[in-house]
Amino acid sequence: MGQEIPSSRFGDADFAEFRHRLEMETRLLAEWFETEVFSSPSALGGFELEACLLDNVADPAPHNQRLLEDFNDPLVVPELATFNVEFNSRVHRMQGSVFSHMAEELKTRWKRVNERAAQLDLRMGMIGVLPTLKLSALTLANMSPLNRYRALNEQVFRLRNGRPVTLDIDGRESLHLSHDDVMLESAATSFQIHLQVNGAQAADLYNLSKIVSAPMVGVSANSPYLFGRDLWDETRIPLFEQAISVGASDLTKRVSFGIRYVYESIMENFTANFLRYPVLLPLLMDEPVEKLAHLRLHNGTIWRWNRPLIGFDGQGKAQLRIEHRVVPAGPSISDSIANAAFFFGLLSGLLEDEEKPAEKLSFDRARSNFYAAARRGLQAEVAWFGIEKVALERLIIEHLLPIAARGLAKLGVDPYEIEYWLGIITGRVENQMTGAAWQRAWVASHGPDFHGLMQAYLEQQERGRPVHEWPL
Repeated sequence: MGQEIPSSRFGDADFAEFRHRLEMETRLLAEWFETEVFSSPSALGGFELEACLLDNVADPAPHNQRLLEDFNDPLVVPELATFNVEFNSRVHRMQGSVFSHMAEELKTRWKRVNERAAQLDLRMGMIGVLPTLKLSALTLANMSPLNRYRALNEQVFRLRNGRPVTLDIDGRESLHLSHDDVMLESAATSFQIHLQVNGAQAADLYNLSKIVSAPMVGVSANSPYLFGRDLWDETRIPLFEQAISVGASDLTKRVSFGIRYVYESIMENFTANFLRYPVLLPLLMDEPVEKLAHLRLHNGTIWRWNRPLIGFDGQGKAQLRIEHRVVPAGPSISDSIANAAFFFGLLSGLLEDEEKPAEKLSFDRARSNFYAAARRGLQAEVAWFGIEKVALERLIIEHLLPIAARGLAKLGVDPYEIEYWLGIITGRVENQMTGAAWQRAWVASHGPDFHGLMQAYLEQQERGRPVHEWPL
């Protein structure tokens, strides 16, 4: 979905030809998985950060085109709404002082964009769901003027036969509404973590990314408020799932946790893409079949919370990545990089286990864990390996942080790095102070003044300290 398209209009012939090309590319990819063609360097990773552009009272400011005009950084790009901007990282090798390098890279880029925003009397903010956002801001007038977004909106509502999207979220309070376009999606902003994997370990790592989704979303929750309602700790999860809904079946949900682990190969996801998911953007591209252009575009319109991605390196060799999408944006750069360190460490540490983790925790348990953690954050009770029920905060402190530390050490990350970045996760859990908890604590102290909340939030965010150190 990152690529622009020349038109948002398609005919029946476009859909038929796209399906034909998608079938050929899916068959070719299946052959690649069988012959293990994917490059397999040492662990490589990166991230994407979706952020909000705000005015001086912390309302969304729909000016990303003005912000990025002549900015000339290919790693900072528009998002669906004109009040959102996406930051991308370089590829980093998971060793040494990698997380400090990631943090410095993001700080530098964030500062440059914020300085540009200040010239427009604007500022940047990173938060899972903006509490000052009003439904009136989510209109097609505030959609970034790119054909791919117009086409997405048209095709989603073609599949819905013109029916509006229904948002139905029950949490601490309830929210029920309907909306006539896909702009609800832009209310949810995330910190997406990427891990490049080799073919031999890909299936196990993909299943692990699902298993660790519950602790990851619980420890990073930062989205309690939407349109003035106090909902889930990570309201972004049900919001995004419902915002791009084109059918009630779990088999065809465009945003979902999935229906099972993979059995043998991540290829099973791409086979499901072809067999189960209607094409949204049938753009016909003049590319050789080996570029998998149509398969990659189609995969980009299916937003699994853990999504496999196919790419190519500078020499044209195929690469396989896992995109972990469960973590919200914010509260600070330090929190974001600590979340990445925890994720990479967990996958590396759990991969050491001789018994495959997917055989020790059923998929149904992993999925129910995920939604429990999104709803209740660190207060959720989850199942784990051989444990019927455990508080998520206890699981993280007693079991998962030591596993993550071992995993990072195995990758070759410096001991100081491990202690520092996992120390942020430890502090957050021990103080029970996620971004969601801080926002609720501020409202409990000051009342439901969401503009005041965001001003206080942004002041602390700009100081750079992790959220468990923020005063109220």
